[in-house]
Amino acid sequence: VQLQASGGGLVQPGGSLRLSCAASGFRLDYYSIGWIRQAPGKEREKVSCISTSDGITYYTDSVKGRFTISIDNALNTVYLQMNDLKSDDTAVYYCATGPPTCGYEYTFWGQGTQVTVSS
Repeated sequence: VQLQASGGGLVQPGGSLRLSCAASGFRLDYYSIGWIRQAPGKEREKVSCISTSDGITYYTDSVKGRFTISIDNALNTVYLQMNDLKSDDTAVYYCATGPPTCGYEYTFWGQGTQVTVSS
């Protein structure tokens, strides 16, 4: 049972990245899936979430209009498309699962993937 996050890297301000979170050993259909980030010296921040129960998505204010979360049920993978990246987006990004509806604590975490936005 595993969540595998990937897709991080170094990108210039204004650039784009797509993060992937692939689940193995269980189906994502029964959970909410979130992306959480942690920058050096800062607390963890919930960035985005998708509820499998109703398809509702959530975004923290600072990424609204720039990030898009989506799920590919066939591939059992969740994506976070990140556009117009800013230096403040630099962080380690984690994916995690929780109850089917967003807004609750995540119970199962994958390893992080580093996103660095710098010129």
